[in-house]
Amino acid sequence: MFATPDWTAARKALARWYRGAQRDLPWRRTSEPYPIWVSEVMLQQTRVAAALPYYVRFLERFPTVEALAEAPEQELLSVWSGLGYYSRARNMQKAARQVVALGGFPRTFEGLRALAGIGDYTAAALASICFGLPHAVLDGNVMRVLARLLADPGDVTSPTTRRRLAAAAQEFLHRRHPAEHNQAIMELGALVCLPREPDCPRCPLRPHCHAHAEGRAREFPVKLRKQEKVEVALTVFVVERAGKLLLWQRPEGGGRMAGFWELPSADSLPGAGAHEVLRRFRHTITHQVHDVCVRRASIARAPRGFTWVALARLREMPLSTIARKALGERP
Repeated sequence: MFATPDWTAARKALARWYRGAQRDLPWRRTSEPYPIWVSEVMLQQTRVAAALPYYVRFLERFPTVEALAEAPEQELLSVWSGLGYYSRARNMQKAARQVVALGGFPRTFEGLRALAGIGDYTAAALASICFGLPHAVLDGNVMRVLARLLADPGDVTSPTTRRRLAAAAQEFLHRRHPAEHNQAIMELGALVCLPREPDCPRCPLRPHCHAHAEGRAREFPVKLRKQEKVEVALTVFVVERAGKLLLWQRPEGGGRMAGFWELPSADSLPGAGAHEVLRRFRHTITHQVHDVCVRRASIARAPRGFTWVALARLREMPLSTIARKALGERP
């Protein structure tokens, strides 16, 4: 690993680039913690382009932390449906109730970190962006930028490497302008210092980057452990009768998809008459890739555990992403 970069010069270069290159995103037009918090939670495991319409709809329905705290869970899950990782939505509501009980968002890193579902990254983002506190963020984009700047040979999935990169992020942080700096380094990772094809000619940190100096930018960050994808074949049935659709609901307290509604699978309706194929699609959930076949089907009677639901109600209900895709809806 090369010597530490000239952090002062690198800070100035990053700030100049960001002021001219930053995207106009709605959560950057405010310093209020609630909408920024919503954006940070949505952007975990979700691309900006995919999250934007959800962000707008979410704030239209729950414009304040009080509205989120008071919302029925089924309505919250319906608005969130399609974003995945539904524990995020449930934890947001728990945290919203904590914030209401406190009379407002905590104004310290430790206080924010104590809220349900808020880890080091989100607490640092809120502390710096909303309250100007000198806490560096460390997400996937930031780790990638720093791993290349330092030509760090460590596996970024290991706690030791993450701690080393977190210390570097804190050293790199502009302590007088932490909000701008944190947003700038995340933006650089999102737009320029890309995972597979880093755009080094456009990078403001190129003169300070040890991986670029070695001609090895694509080799960083190092990831030694990689979980293999598992292919899963799934057939789901669309069973309609008199303007109603046959569905089943995952039990409350039954895991990450608790409370969501699903189409029946072929295995769950062994006596159904399968008809034409309506569509096929692939859907990835963590390390599983589902190859989904959607067929129209008919049954003599609904088995126990299934419910006939009026088609007009579907948009108000928390359907799983697979169910929405199977019905031809955009998640």
